[in-house]
Amino acid sequence: MNTFSHLAPPRLEGLLQAFAERKQPLLIEDQLAQLMRALQADHLDVLPLPGQGQTLQRWQILAQVAGCDLALAKLYEGHTDALAILAECGAPELADDGIWGVYAAEPPDARVEIVDRAGDQLRLRGRKAWCSGALQIDRALITAWDQNQQPQLVAIDLSDPSLTLAADHWQAVGMASTASADILFDDSLGTAVGQPGQYLARPGFWHGGAGIAACWYGAAQALAGYLRAHCAKPSPEPHAAAHLGAVDAALLGASAALRECAGWIDQQPMADASLQVRRTRAQVEQAVDCVIQHVGRALGATPFCRNSHFARLSADLPVYLRQSHAERDLAALGVQLAQLPTGAWQL
Repeated sequence: MNTFSHLAPPRLEGLLQAFAERKQPLLIEDQLAQLMRALQADHLDVLPLPGQGQTLQRWQILAQVAGCDLALAKLYEGHTDALAILAECGAPELADDGIWGVYAAEPPDARVEIVDRAGDQLRLRGRKAWCSGALQIDRALITAWDQNQQPQLVAIDLSDPSLTLAADHWQAVGMASTASADILFDDSLGTAVGQPGQYLARPGFWHGGAGIAACWYGAAQALAGYLRAHCAKPSPEPHAAAHLGAVDAALLGASAALRECAGWIDQQPMADASLQVRRTRAQVEQAVDCVIQHVGRALGATPFCRNSHFARLSADLPVYLRQSHAERDLAALGVQLAQLPTGAWQL
């Protein structure tokens, strides 16, 4: 659609349109990968596994990393999730010194097929989309499909010369430096991890989904800290104080949901946590939306323009938050809730 046709003469219109549709440069920060390797060297990537009594502590660390930088959190959460998956699927020996990611998106136009199998050694062909940070990490767990149309978890080495990583389509401003790539497989080698279908069926699938909500929460908490500091100054502006009250109510509900969900998981680690996690993610997402709105309205343009940490979080968080599928996730939650007995919301 021609955006500017009602505003400008044809020559100016063409120049404006070309400028508006220019390609973003691919921004890869070497510091992210360097910091990840430093964290790994100090064993700071070894978190308590979910469902073993310290799930809340695991999420607290994820939230702390996210409050620092969401691009870092994207790499860190993916790496630590991969280590947890390898442990749960009985393959902890694969977790060597490399930085890992987990790529399980299955859009209809991108699929990886298993074309040959010799024991655990597989040959792969096809395309895996939405591989965040693939240009900065070493290894990944991906989902691939066998002849029975079952998803098989597969470990791959991203240095394999048969792989092609394409990130030229990445146009994000928020989360720009994580560069979500497509990975193209051409008879590429992989190692099967666990059994076909195990990745989705295992209890830890939902545990990991709640860990992402902890990252959302950590970033929102960091933004809220700027508003709290603003209101702590002498003679605070009353509207800012009202915004802080709204933010506190939202974060209190989200933190309570995360704590309750972590406790539930630790008490019954092998149970289906889909209902508890969907509820928690919905609660946290609503709280994050509230924080973004109120903090921005209270503080105005200044921190967006003059504080690099605030500006990065504010640009990255709306993009990171879209790991939620919005109304689709809420609809799935509603279907589950409709099957619960009357009185499920009583205190």
